[in-house]
Amino acid sequence: MRLAHIALALLALVACDPDDGPTYDWNLPPGFPPPRVPADNPMSAEKVELGRHLFYDPRLSGNQTQSCASCHRQELSFTDGLGVSIGATGEATPRGSMSLANAAYHPRLTWANPVLSRLEDQALVPMFGEDPIELGTPEEPELRARLAADPLYVELFAAAFPDAADPITLGNVVRALASFQRALISGDSPFDRYVYRGEDAALSASALRGLELFNSERLECFHCHGGFNFTDSLAEDRSQTEEIGFHNTGLYNIDGRGGYPAPNRGLFEHTGERRDMGRFRSPSLRNIAVTAPYMHDGSAATLEDVLDHYAAGGRTITEGPYVGVGAESPFKNIFIHGFTLTTEERADVLELLRSLTDETFLTNPAFADPFE
Repeated sequence: MRLAHIALALLALVACDPDDGPTYDWNLPPGFPPPRVPADNPMSAEKVELGRHLFYDPRLSGNQTQSCASCHRQELSFTDGLGVSIGATGEATPRGSMSLANAAYHPRLTWANPVLSRLEDQALVPMFGEDPIELGTPEEPELRARLAADPLYVELFAAAFPDAADPITLGNVVRALASFQRALISGDSPFDRYVYRGEDAALSASALRGLELFNSERLECFHCHGGFNFTDSLAEDRSQTEEIGFHNTGLYNIDGRGGYPAPNRGLFEHTGERRDMGRFRSPSLRNIAVTAPYMHDGSAATLEDVLDHYAAGGRTITEGPYVGVGAESPFKNIFIHGFTLTTEERADVLELLRSLTDETFLTNPAFADPFE
């Protein structure tokens, strides 16, 4: 990564004085708390709209072939349908793109970074990271020239940052991108309509049975995928504390001692602590039915495969370079101990997971490509 360039961008973010613009109308679903927002980047409708344009604009990539939306497609809950994502220059990332649904509530971002907590900072990684190159965003002078040459952006930046003498800056680009991503709130699934709005017909009898299984000590799903956002990682405005969950799910055990294949070794890549081997953040299960393939590396093709993995208490690989019995990993989460389901129970759990799909979110024109 171009470290000097990133450092300057971060300094620009910190140096910005918070504006006193109008209060942003989140229009939050029932049961959702207000998200936490950095003091130096308050939300505004104008900033969100600018961020939406930038999110879909390939001019943010060095060769102008990809945008943020290339790896975060709305109809797939802002994932890309690939096991691992492909950058603008054709390089593969080591992991799949995570859903951006309700990213405003995530206290840590990406799969396994223990310190990356702000969407403003995270945006700099795909923009300027070099191992691998994702967007390959040009240096600030060229980026500013590209955007300033478009009269629409002159208007949008001025509206989003009305007190800035020269609003088209890298710092404001990432502020707007972060604001748009915080606005991506998903909470209108059949599950939400049943639980939070009292619509008794919203969930089928099968999904209700699946919910009971999901919350049972037999399956233990709720420990890592609980709460309104179906994850054990949470940050929200009414609480100064954070809940952060990273877990080893027994996906690999390549050396008989819990090893995961490099460079996908979870928190271990950052801490060097053996106990952190294979620990990744629990993703939200919202819209999970449209975000295949699953796991950090896309190694589970379907929800059925995921359910089989947890039923077995870990994955067994019998051939190839990753041979091992994940269920025997010494670092595996204690709640992953395996279970047996009847055919009907299996169908019920899958029905519950499918009931978490928010079609309104997946088709909301406020989140769609403004250039189409």
